[in-house]
Amino acid sequence: MVGRAPALDELRRAWSRVHDRGEPITAVVTGAPGTGKSALVSALVRAVAPVRLLGGTARVHSPAPYDWLAAVLAGRDTSGLDVPQDALSWLKQDPDVPRERYTPDALLRIAVATVRQLVGGRPAVLVVDDLHALDPASLNLVAELAATDLPALLLVTSQPPEAAVSPQLTARTLQRLAGRPGAVRRHLGALRPAEVGEILEHVYGSGSATAELVASVWRRTDGNPYRLTELLAVEGAGGLEALRGGDADLTAREREVLGLLAEGMPNKQIARVLGISVRTVTVHVSNLLRKTGAASRTEAVLWALHRGPAAAARTPPG
Repeated sequence: MVGRAPALDELRRAWSRVHDRGEPITAVVTGAPGTGKSALVSALVRAVAPVRLLGGTARVHSPAPYDWLAAVLAGRDTSGLDVPQDALSWLKQDPDVPRERYTPDALLRIAVATVRQLVGGRPAVLVVDDLHALDPASLNLVAELAATDLPALLLVTSQPPEAAVSPQLTARTLQRLAGRPGAVRRHLGALRPAEVGEILEHVYGSGSATAELVASVWRRTDGNPYRLTELLAVEGAGGLEALRGGDADLTAREREVLGLLAEGMPNKQIARVLGISVRTVTVHVSNLLRKTGAASRTEAVLWALHRGPAAAARTPPG
């Protein structure tokens, strides 16, 4: 957990308050995609195991009411829960569920009661991963759970509200969660160059990563942990030297466009070959010039030739 140790320590202290004193604690972790939110949650769960854990992955279809709770209940024996079975079937999103006979407020109360019974009065961790992807009913449920006296660490991760299914409701929910007494609030940003260097030293050995190489890798990944992991797995699999191939981090499509530029094709012809619009080709060319530091299409091609065929690999149309 390079660069995330302070956040992990803070979450562990929050869990200690729940475990030792029975305090209800809310912890909110936000960040852009790939900044390690889920990895942080996994590290905490491993650190406090064994623990009563309630969590799950929301369904991949368009959000349905109480997706988070449906994921929690999936595969669980719920026969012992003291809640109306028809309402429970509705919350579980069972096939052929009876037509809804409860008001939204009544269903919310039943959903809270269901979670309370699953916790059973013992210290627990409730994981709400990707809050931004949840449906409005789940957002309301999470906010209600934060306001209860459950002896639980309610651990919520989310991308920024503008990336959410319901941006305004997600923003309000995050504000309510972060505003709870004793709440933990962490935003995960990019790794610093020194932290990228620490990771390279760990992977390739002490003293192996020069300042120049660290700076290059940091620029290529913007310090994003996910991008760094992908870079090490794909280009760095052959050793540290493989990471010295240049500073530009080109996408597969940009490499295709660069390869066609190297063949002397104009934008219209590139568009026909790749099956995309001329406008899209123009955007790709602009990105290529920016990433390679080239002042013209010719300079971009020379940049690719200098770095070998891998820099401008073209995938045949499928």
